[in-house]
Amino acid sequence: MRRSTLLLAAAAFICALPVSAKMPWVKEAQKLGFKNVENCKSCHTGAKPDAKSLTDMGKFLMDQKAKHKADKVDLNWLKDYKK
Repeated sequence: MRRSTLLLAAAAFICALPVSAKMPWVKEAQKLGFKNVENCKSCHTGAKPDAKSLTDMGKFLMDQKAKHKADKVDLNWLKDYKK
């Protein structure tokens, strides 16, 4: 009984973690000097970050990705972001 309770608690904890959040991106942005990037909500508006729930900064990065025909977002593009 104790083992199943522990497994259930572990599963609940894992499911509670944001699936698509990219905390390494936040850390990388701050490392590059973009201190205004504090969490996932800097680019996403929704509780579950996805391409449909973007802030102006997130839309800017996606536009830059398309403009540069890049496979992934380059956080260095933030230097050109004007609020």
